[in-house]
Amino acid sequence: MQVPARFEYEVAGSVDEAISLLQRHGPEAQLLAGGHSLIPMMRLRLAVPEVLVDIHKLDDELRYVRDEDGVLKIGALARHRDVLDSELIEERYALLGEAETLIADPLVRNMGTVGGSLANGDPGEDLPAALVAIGCEVVVRGPDGERTIAVDELYAGFYETILEPGEIVIEARVSWVPDASSYVKVKRRTGDYAAAAIGVALNMSGGEIEDVRIGMCGVGSTTLRAREAEELLRGQRPDAELYKRAGEQAAEESDPIEDARGTVPFKQDLVKVLVGRSLETAVERAA
Repeated sequence: MQVPARFEYEVAGSVDEAISLLQRHGPEAQLLAGGHSLIPMMRLRLAVPEVLVDIHKLDDELRYVRDEDGVLKIGALARHRDVLDSELIEERYALLGEAETLIADPLVRNMGTVGGSLANGDPGEDLPAALVAIGCEVVVRGPDGERTIAVDELYAGFYETILEPGEIVIEARVSWVPDASSYVKVKRRTGDYAAAAIGVALNMSGGEIEDVRIGMCGVGSTTLRAREAEELLRGQRPDAELYKRAGEQAAEESDPIEDARGTVPFKQDLVKVLVGRSLETAVERAA
């Protein structure tokens, strides 16, 4: 029976009111933004909130994609479609556009939000892995004010974040503009979660990889960053052998489980291939 359990419903008129409502109703309250993750889980009763705090009226505060002094700022209520349509993002961050085109379907992209993708804690979400690759910071606000969390430190486990009770994701913030980036994904069918997906962003200098970040989706209990593979790449001249070594190292840093999308060895092999493919594309774009 795909019917949610009974719940109370509140509509917040501001971010501060949403925080107040979360405090008032306690840990059994959850935010409702786009709802494309929460509502299906409620229908299956995998999520059973006693209170929903709807923040869909907060577009004036939280829906934007803009540049401020060279820093990309994406409001928590920006839709996936807003990111996909942004000329700023198209110019600076190719991997975000590539990740967004691979997220679910047009309905989800039209209604699903950036803040929801970040706060959901789903290791199969594409956008967090792409944001890991470009060094995103997540701005959250709660009863004690605002704080900033590196996106690769946001997740504590499967569907778990380090957000404190009453805290709300306000903004995604990116100050690094890489020379080039790339996002690649293998999935069973259109709209599906990834069997594995990889985001890469890098800077080149004198024909060498000066700096690089690698985000991994669908191959661990959280969104992962392949730090040791990054270290292996820095200061090196890119070639097929280097891509292979980086892919092998990233596969060692992954921690996939067997499920309907593939076995553990299959997913680790995907990481090896996709890291190399994404690196090669990013290097070509940087040339």
